[in-house]
Amino acid sequence: MTLSELQKAGKARLQRAEIEDAAFEADCLLESATGYSRSQCLARGAEAVSERVTTRFFSQIARRIQGEPLQYILGKWSFYGRDFFVGEGVLIPRPETEELVETAISVLRENPHSTVFDLCAGSGCIGLTVAKEVPECTVYLFEKYDAAFSYLQKNAEALNAPNAHLIKADIFTDTPPDGARADLLLSNPPYIPKRELAELQKEVLREPSTALDGGFDGLDFYRAIQNRWLPFVNAGGTLLFECGDGQGSEIATLFESAKAAKVLFDFQNIDRFVQIIV
Repeated sequence: MTLSELQKAGKARLQRAEIEDAAFEADCLLESATGYSRSQCLARGAEAVSERVTTRFFSQIARRIQGEPLQYILGKWSFYGRDFFVGEGVLIPRPETEELVETAISVLRENPHSTVFDLCAGSGCIGLTVAKEVPECTVYLFEKYDAAFSYLQKNAEALNAPNAHLIKADIFTDTPPDGARADLLLSNPPYIPKRELAELQKEVLREPSTALDGGFDGLDFYRAIQNRWLPFVNAGGTLLFECGDGQGSEIATLFESAKAAKVLFDFQNIDRFVQIIV
């Protein structure tokens, strides 16, 4: 079997399983199985493939058909131009979250020597990206769960961000390390209402529930931030949150004592972010 034939066979299996972007995913899995880039796979389309590569490729196709996220199978995913290691136990970076990072960077342009908190850091895609894009700032990344924290450590090591500091912490019970105060607080916390979890796509349900479940109304983590972490944000500082569709105004109301609160919309015109000035 040639590389081209292998890709077509994998794509056909994904299509029969009603995988939405079967061609793209077959290409990604072929790259993973062969170690070739996309352009190399195309250039070597007539090349015969080994039994080892064929077996690995179809094994990955089977895992995808069974509902395992593509990103977990690949073991990494691109975010803001950098690859982040991902797998069981950590939330997969989403493209809309890049807009949160864009806004954070624009805030930091005013004061690049800021201290930044990233709460519920997960893979570190938010905080580590900010640390790389604004090397003058100091970023503290807080994450509670062992599996996610291991990916956070792995990504921090791979990206080599000396201004990033990783802290094992529960935002409901812990506080920042002694003396640390934020000029900018970032968070993409769990925000899906508990009653809606069962309705999620099967791929999303393979991600950790701890990174999805925001409590009864999805706002538990925002309340914890307001109650426990807001006192550690400097006057004039900024909080930036990602949230679910329709939650923006409710979150803004939680911070009614702040100087200003603004709901921001993503590229799909969904109220995806909240910006608070304290």
